[in-house]
Order: sequence, then C-alpha cells, then structure tokens
Amino acid sequence: MSKLLLVGCIPDSDFPVTYGQVKKVDDYYLEVNGRKFDRTQGTAAMISAALAITTHFREEAPYVLIAGDIGGGEGTRGIYKYLIDNINEIKPDFITMHYCMPIMAVMIKVVEACEACEKKPFLIADAGAMYAAKGAGIAEKFDLFTPDPSEIAFLADPNATHPAYISRHLFDNNAAIIPEQIAAAYKYHSAAKTLVVKGKTDFVAQDGKVLHVIDSPDVPMLEPIGGTGDTITGLVSGLVYVGLEPDVAGVFACRTNRTAGKILNPTPATKARQLVDVFPQVCREYYCGWSGLCYLPDEEANK
Repeated sequence: MSKLLLVGCIPDSDFPVTYGQVKKVDDYYLEVNGRKFDRTQGTAAMISAALAITTHFREEAPYVLIAGDIGGGEGTRGIYKYLIDNINEIKPDFITMHYCMPIMAVMIKVVEACEACEKKPFLIADAGAMYAAKGAGIAEKFDLFTPDPSEIAFLADPNATHPAYISRHLFDNNAAIIPEQIAAAYKYHSAAKTLVVKGKTDFVAQDGKVLHVIDSPDVPMLEPIGGTGDTITGLVSGLVYVGLEPDVAGVFACRTNRTAGKILNPTPATKARQLVDVFPQVCREYYCGWSGLCYLPDEEANK
C-alpha cells in the first residue's frame, strides 16, 4: 500500500516535531498522535484538503510530519532531520513539503536522502520548501511545484533566491505574462517537471509548455481568503496519490477549489476550512462528469 507524507510547519512555537497519521477531529481541528492543531490555513489547510480527497476515495489517510515554527527555523530543522533520519522506515511514496523556513543546505540533504531510497518518492513542494529547492539549484529534482503569481515570478528570475528579491512582477497579477514566466522558469532550470500555477487564472504546465488553462468558475472572493492556495496544494497531493497523472491532478485540483468556492459563495469572513468541507460534495457531484472518474462512496463514507 502506498503512503502519502505531508511535511510542514504550523505557527505554534510550542508544537513539537510530530509524525503520524492524521485525522479530522471536528470542524476546527485535526489531530496527529493525540496532538490537535487548527485546520484553518497554511500547512493545516493543505493537510485538510489532502485528507478530504483520500477520505472520498477511501484510501489510507495521509501521514504528516509537522512542527511549530514562527520564523526561528527550529521547527523546520526538526522536521527535516526527522525525515532524513527515518525516511527508510517511513517509506513514503509521495512527499509534499510545504511551509518551512527556506534553509537551502537542509533541503539539499532532504533530497539526497530521498534519492538514496530504494524507490525515490514523488516530490511536491510549495511555499518555503519550494523557495529552498529553487535557491539551492535542485528544483528539477522535484516532480511538482504549486506556485502562485508572485512565486512563478520568483522561479522565472534566475538571480532571486527568495520571492522578496525578485527583480519585477512582485505585485503584477496579470495572467497574460504567466506563460512567459513559466517558460523562463524551465529555461533557467528553476521548475519542477509539472507546475500548477494558482491564481485568478490557473495554469498547468509540463517541461516548459502550458497544457491547461483553468479560469472558471470565476470566484473572485476566494482570492483574499487565506489558505485557498494551500488547499490546491493539498488537493493535487491527494489526487496524485490516488492515481491521477500529475497534469490531470493539477486540473482537478484547480477546478475543485473553484467549484467549491462557487457552491460556498464565500465572504471575506469565510475560512479555508469551510471551503475544504465542500470538497466531498464536489467530488461526488462533478468528478464523474469531468472525466469519467466515477466513484460513489457508500453511505458510511459520506458521513
């Protein structure tokens, strides 16, 4: 049986390095090894989205490796040391690395540990993990990145080691320039094999070519809600894990997020966890029509 491992930090300096299988406790919290954490945004929203997918398809729930980090780097170093030391026992088939401090030297060691496995895991990165991979010059060792518009500008800038230092486009959310930035990211060896660029318009690209553009349904109110980009990362992680090809998983992730937003009709007060709770409905009502991915959970799985 394959294993999906989700790795990242949460904004709680007292949360220790914790590994185990995740479960949803209630509307507000997730739990791993008896420790609860808020599922509202960031790494937790990413984990919630992946869990929604594995639950729908009745696959094994994701394993998570998390720790608290509010900028000092202790949590980041802790989770990556744990991963390096235990990867041969964990044996993950898919790893998504998310919010963390972008410590390049540590990221190099993590990828080296993955490459030394009997079977290298499928590697996904977003946020700080993606920054570290690009800055360390090992982006091409990853299978999938999920940048937002400022992050694809960062990947396209050969001289930037962090999105704060990109030479241009920091505040430019013009979808027309994103294909150019995607091409540049691949040209400068700063992209994973598959890119899922999330924003007002979503793009899925492989090997420098845009394969899919997703711009509907258009739900502008999703844009200012914290965590709605993190949910796409979680969705694509879960969808690759259950068997979709990476580019198809990217399309489904973007469409799921948008369709859930349309159903939810969010306001500025809406939380990402509320969006996640609509994902099972989207899976049941839309996946079969989108591509023939027909799966009807039994009554118990719907509860």
